[in-house]
Amino acid sequence: MTRNPLHEVAIVGAYNTRQARTLDGETDLSIIHDAVQGVLGMAGLSQGDVDGVNIHTMRGGLSARNGVHILGGHPCWTGNAEMGIAAVMEAAAAIATGQCHTAIIASGQAGMYTDRSATSPWTRPSNEFVECWGLYTAAEFALIAKRHMALYGTRPESLAEVASAIRMNGARNPEAVYFGREVTPQDVLDSRMIADPFHLLDCAMNSEGGGAVLMTRAERAKDLALDPLYVLGGALDRQGMAYVTPPVWDKYGYVGRRAAELTFGQAGLGPADVDVCEFYDPFSFELIRQFEAFGFCGEGEGGDFVMDGTVRVGGRYPLCTNGGIMSFSHCGVVQMLQKVISAAQQLWGLYPEELTVPDANVVMISNGGAGALFNDTMLVGREAA
Repeated sequence: MTRNPLHEVAIVGAYNTRQARTLDGETDLSIIHDAVQGVLGMAGLSQGDVDGVNIHTMRGGLSARNGVHILGGHPCWTGNAEMGIAAVMEAAAAIATGQCHTAIIASGQAGMYTDRSATSPWTRPSNEFVECWGLYTAAEFALIAKRHMALYGTRPESLAEVASAIRMNGARNPEAVYFGREVTPQDVLDSRMIADPFHLLDCAMNSEGGGAVLMTRAERAKDLALDPLYVLGGALDRQGMAYVTPPVWDKYGYVGRRAAELTFGQAGLGPADVDVCEFYDPFSFELIRQFEAFGFCGEGEGGDFVMDGTVRVGGRYPLCTNGGIMSFSHCGVVQMLQKVISAAQQLWGLYPEELTVPDANVVMISNGGAGALFNDTMLVGREAA
């Protein structure tokens, strides 16, 4: 591997609160409190040991400066990046440059999605493409998928295989919202159509919950409770505002390619070095697209690439081993951070045996997708570069 300042940063805690379709009696703040205390407990640290904070919510108006207050009001660096890879990379840069030595990233959501006869409120903002034309998340991602199917002959069976693989992981994860709910590829194809080619079980769910990640300098990490996991590389790829610019395949079909190339370059690694893929899974086709965009297979080859067990636990590139946002949880902005949490829990061996990938050393993480016009990537590993 090559070295850069990011490789002096380690993840030392990654914690999920309870996840559920609804968490009656909970608020954003109560969930965040649980997440903060949980992640500090994993590392054996206290609030006073933290001098970097990015704690915010989607709807509650909680900012990182409010988060400093929650941690006791002592002097801290504060991050402003959106929850997920962007926040982790921002905190890693702050630690690597000495702006802080230990940073916590956390969020939570409860009570936001109440009108269950409609799509999630954050998928239908007020702008010219939504209010008059009815465009929403599933339709945006469906346009990308249909174009790929027309160009390359990608089959619905490939989409169903991806959705089934992810949902079966959730069915085996006791912490997942849909624990115990097994889904076969035929179940996916038999579920009702939402936005062609996406059936209901091709799509992510909605839920409530929270999570947190704790990071520190590598030399300090060695003295904490869990083995440190190292930030090997990461990058953002943003190509416009979601729900404002139409998701045209020829322009946005391979968003994320730049981020993946930068991420692999920082680590001195390539797709062949990846053991687990904690990719963002809003819709089944998006995983096929990401395998192509990130260089795991050629353009147009993703549909065949995901077949024959490749993306199941036990296959070459297991996907979304906690059950992803299709089955584990999809709670506001924290669901992007939960991709990082899942990578850490996988490498720490915290999953049930049937979800544990033996001898996994490197996990690739992603946030976003073509329908949203952004795709961020990150690599985490057991060993420092």
